[in-house]
Amino acid sequence: MKKTKKKNRRIFPKILFGLALCASVFAGFWIARTQIVFSSVNQNKDNAFKEVKLPDGNYKSDNNIVNILIIGNDYRKESGYSAAGLPDVMMIATLDKKHKNLKLTSLLRDQIVEVSGHGQNRLNSCFGYEEDGPTLLYKTIAQNYNIKLDGYVEVGFDAVKAIVNAVGGVEIELTESEAAYLNATNYIRPAKYRTVKAGKHTLNGAQALGYSRIRKCAKGITPVTPNGKMDDYGRTWRQRNVINAIFNKAKGTSLPKLMDMAQTILSKYVTTDLSSQDIVGYMKDVVMMGTMEIYQLQIPMDGYFTTQENYVAPGTSSNLGSVILPDIATNSDALNDFIFKYQGKSGEEYSYRSGTGSSTNTP
Repeated sequence: MKKTKKKNRRIFPKILFGLALCASVFAGFWIARTQIVFSSVNQNKDNAFKEVKLPDGNYKSDNNIVNILIIGNDYRKESGYSAAGLPDVMMIATLDKKHKNLKLTSLLRDQIVEVSGHGQNRLNSCFGYEEDGPTLLYKTIAQNYNIKLDGYVEVGFDAVKAIVNAVGGVEIELTESEAAYLNATNYIRPAKYRTVKAGKHTLNGAQALGYSRIRKCAKGITPVTPNGKMDDYGRTWRQRNVINAIFNKAKGTSLPKLMDMAQTILSKYVTTDLSSQDIVGYMKDVVMMGTMEIYQLQIPMDGYFTTQENYVAPGTSSNLGSVILPDIATNSDALNDFIFKYQGKSGEEYSYRSGTGSSTNTP
């Protein structure tokens, strides 16, 4: 009996050492693999948000809440057309480690704001000046909405198609109006994919991109979207819907496949000011939180803006056409509340209580 106990005392440390060695080898492999994957990212180090000096102001930030600006730039080469236009997509992706949830805020492109150093203009006009586009957009968001962002990721149309195809397509529910519009326009390219139908089914990259670009609808067919949103409000809702669908599909993908996907997409389609260490750290945080739900917001919120045709900015003679005029104070309060206070409640959308300075679910 004593000999057996002594033998076990010798065996157990060896087993533990072997397990620790295997774990170390496995961890070392993935660390090395991760470094290789993210070393290929196209980094904009010269204009990193961390190095940007903002004008004096009360900018909200939190070490446990990470806010990344997502920019979808309208850059494409198709049918002889080549252009780098103003961004169609501007979102704030929030990694809330304090409340252990994920949030996504759409910023409507046609809203009139004070563009930092350039007077009033549309939000997406930040890419129409000589200053670096992401940097000017960062300053403008900070000065209008009192929030300090932690970095940005800029992608083009091809990135959306590549990501959706890499996860094997995304599950999207189309209304009859959306399906008819997609099949009758050139939003889906190539034309062979213009075969979508109403109902829930899997869209490939080209179809998902076309869906996320819809602003109008097929005449005489309603509803436009499942929730009735139209124009840019409907488009930003669709964009958030696609991102949420990508996330839901990717979470069931194996780690090796995710790494392969990341290496292809990051090296070809993404520009960012985030370092490889930042990206890896944020990915680990998402995995550790274990959350699968993304809470969503649109700025300006419904009911807290007006629209105006033929808008002329003060001090100019330039007609900006049809624009959105947000209630900056209320929307700024709501955005900060949503990002920094809102805890999230499964199955419920964020709801802001006007005049209280808080949401329906704060600490």
